[in-house]
Amino acid sequence: MAAPNNEISINVWLSPNEGPEKEGGVGGSRASSSEQPDAASNGKPGVSLLPSDSSRDPWLSSIMEDGGESGENESQQSKIQKVPAMLRDVESNKKCFDPFMVSIGPYHRGKPELQSMERLKTATVRQHVTESKVEVQDLYNKVAKVVGDARKCYKEGSTDELDDREFAHMMFLDGCFILQFISCSTDKGKKMNIKGHNVAFVRRDLFLLENQLPFLVLEALMLPKKEEWLEKINNFVDNTRAHSPHHKQGGWLDTITKKLFREVPQEKEEQQPVHLLGILHAQLINQRDLNSLSCLVSDWSSYRSANELKAAGIQFKPSKTRRFTDVNFEPALSFGTLKLPPMMVDDSTRSMLLNLVAYETCPGAPDDSGVTSYLCFMDVLIDHAEDVKELRSNGILLNFLGSDKQVAELFNEIAKDLVPNPHAYARVKGDIERHYNNKAKIWIAEWLHTHFTSPWTFLAFLGAILALALSIIQTYLAAFPADAKKT
Repeated sequence: MAAPNNEISINVWLSPNEGPEKEGGVGGSRASSSEQPDAASNGKPGVSLLPSDSSRDPWLSSIMEDGGESGENESQQSKIQKVPAMLRDVESNKKCFDPFMVSIGPYHRGKPELQSMERLKTATVRQHVTESKVEVQDLYNKVAKVVGDARKCYKEGSTDELDDREFAHMMFLDGCFILQFISCSTDKGKKMNIKGHNVAFVRRDLFLLENQLPFLVLEALMLPKKEEWLEKINNFVDNTRAHSPHHKQGGWLDTITKKLFREVPQEKEEQQPVHLLGILHAQLINQRDLNSLSCLVSDWSSYRSANELKAAGIQFKPSKTRRFTDVNFEPALSFGTLKLPPMMVDDSTRSMLLNLVAYETCPGAPDDSGVTSYLCFMDVLIDHAEDVKELRSNGILLNFLGSDKQVAELFNEIAKDLVPNPHAYARVKGDIERHYNNKAKIWIAEWLHTHFTSPWTFLAFLGAILALALSIIQTYLAAFPADAKKT
């Protein structure tokens, strides 16, 4: 009997007639390697998957030489991505990613419903050139120099229908429009030919992921007043989020704080912003603060709404800033205070938050899931309208959307299926969990919540104490009448 062949081979039989002989059955002798077709037969039946010599398979060599990195680097160059299907396909999100009034860049260019604003762009060019006091050809030439790099910022193939001249025209018009809109928004003395009710829609459209312009184009149009324009842009982005009544701005302390934050750069912060949405994200998420709030393991194993935390003796107060990373828990003897950033909620909030979440999914975006994690954190605190009422009454939520129920539904719907950074806010969650597990604190909080939540419960408690005191006095007088007469 021949020695078994140690070489492993895979045979593919196309028909019953080509199968093994019936006599061999399952236990029959295996076909020898010499009977198999040559490895050069290119995928024909019976080809051995092992190379004929000790050389490496060319396909494997191509993988090792590429390292799987070139594709990622190319995608990272496309800094203005399209919204992932997992977000866009959600029914309640479908209107949150497309512009209502103005198209910026190539993704929504040419839509009939946006053409009225296209005619306004030429007027903004004249306005911008006049105010900048630079020859229009010189400004255009500056944009033309960065057209090649600007094209790389968009998804590959999305600009193929535009030649360099058409693409440069689009960048020039859109860039001038954005800067003039920002200038008119930050300077009350300037006006654009846009109706008041449409201004809010244009502002919303400028913070859509698919409606962004590479910042290098805006930078080319800022000259010769770059520092002045950067200040305007920062103020414009900052003003997209309404200031809480508890947040006073414009004072000397606020000015010093802003300067200090700008002088200390964040870790891994890019030298140049990617686009307006990226600037908004950077204002909301401070990487150093997020790292300080994170730890490797979180022992927060249960989910509690704002009302449940209130009953456990945890109070809510607005933070000093509106950054989503400005979250702190301050324990006390029998109570605790959870500080959260104040936030305005209106018709544009869903769109802004979802586009920030979409931006965090893009290659090359900050790898912290800061906004996503904060939304999931808020989703834990907000279950019902009563939770929104608690946060609203403490100056954390400013409701311009409608009922408290609508705000609760907004946070619950946005956070659905989102995956947060498991380490984000872990320190705060752990502090809350330790407070909640302290039975003495919970007992005191529940007792106070039961007897002192309203004037009526307080009066009832005071009446009970008074009745108890009178009963004790009466009992004493009945037991010691002689002592009472002497007194």
